[in-house]
Amino acid sequence: MTRLSFALLLSLALMGAVNALAEEAKVYRVGVISPLAANPEPPPLIEFRSALRELGYVEGKNLVLVRRFAEGRLDRFPALVSELIALKVDVILAGSYPAVLAAKKATSRIPIVMAGLIDPVASGIVSSLARPGGNVTGSTFGVAGSGIAGKWLELLREAVPGIAHVAVLIVPTDAQTLALMEEMHAAARTLKMRIETFEVNSDAGMEKAFGAVAASGAEGLIVPTSPFFAARRGKVVKFAAERRLPAIYFFNMFPNDGGLMSYGGNVEESYRRAAGYVDRILKGAKPGELPIEQPTKFELVINLKAAKAIGVAIPQPLLLRADRVIE
Repeated sequence: MTRLSFALLLSLALMGAVNALAEEAKVYRVGVISPLAANPEPPPLIEFRSALRELGYVEGKNLVLVRRFAEGRLDRFPALVSELIALKVDVILAGSYPAVLAAKKATSRIPIVMAGLIDPVASGIVSSLARPGGNVTGSTFGVAGSGIAGKWLELLREAVPGIAHVAVLIVPTDAQTLALMEEMHAAARTLKMRIETFEVNSDAGMEKAFGAVAASGAEGLIVPTSPFFAARRGKVVKFAAERRLPAIYFFNMFPNDGGLMSYGGNVEESYRRAAGYVDRILKGAKPGELPIEQPTKFELVINLKAAKAIGVAIPQPLLLRADRVIE
C-alpha cells in the first residue's frame, strides 16, 4: 500500500469516526405543550416519555424535553408556543386543538406533532389525513362523523334506561366540540332525547353553568373533549357526584378520577403514537408527508364505585362490553 493510499484510508476512517461521534453527541430538543397542569405529571405525557425511551431517546443524554403547561387556560397557548420557538426546539408536541392551532399560526418551519385532537381536517389544521401537507402531522383521538358523540347519548341511555333530558357542557370557542354537536343532535332525535347545552368560558362561568345545569332538571351530563374541562376534571366530577348526575366524559382520566364513565380514543395511546412521529421527524422525515393515524378503537371505561355512590346500577350487558371496569 502506498503512502497516499494509506493516508486516504486513514483520513476516511477519521472522518467516519468524527461523524459517528457527532451523531452520538446530537441532543434533540423536543418542546411539549400540555393543556393540563404540571403536577402531578399528566398520564399522557408519562406515556410519551416512556415511548421515547423505548425508541432510544434518553433525557440528559440525547434528549431534552422542554415542557410547558397551559393548566386549562386557552389564552396561554400562544405565549407557550413563543417560548418553545425562542428556545429553538427541533419539534413541538401539541396535545390539544388550541395548542396545535397556536403552533401552526406561529411557525411554518418547526415540525408540529399533534396528539389528542378530534378532527384535524374539519377544524382546518391539515388538508387531509393521508397527506397532511405543511408542518403538522400526528395522531387523532377520534374523528367527527365516527359517531362518537351520538354514542355518548346511547351509553347514557343504556346506563340509565329512561333518561330523556341530558345537559352538555361546551366551550363555545372550541371548534372540535361544535363539530361534534351535529352528531349529538342527530342522535338525540333518533333516541327521542332532549339535549341542552351550557356554555363555559371561564372558571366563574363554569360555576354559573353548574348552577344552571342543576336548575334545568337534566337527568344526565355529557362533557365533550376540551382542554378546559380536562384541566378541571376534579371539579366537574365532584359536581356530577354531588348532583347525583350520571355523566359520560371524553376520556379515561375522568373515571380514573371518580367520574362515572368515559367513551373515546385512548389519549395515552395517542401520545405513544406521537412519540413515533417525533422519532421519524428527528430522523429526517417531513411531517407533511406522514399520514395522520386514527384510533383503531374507542374504549369504554366504567367506574362502578362512582355508579354506586349516585345510585346507578349499571346493566350487566353494558359492563360486559366495557374495556375496563373500575371497582
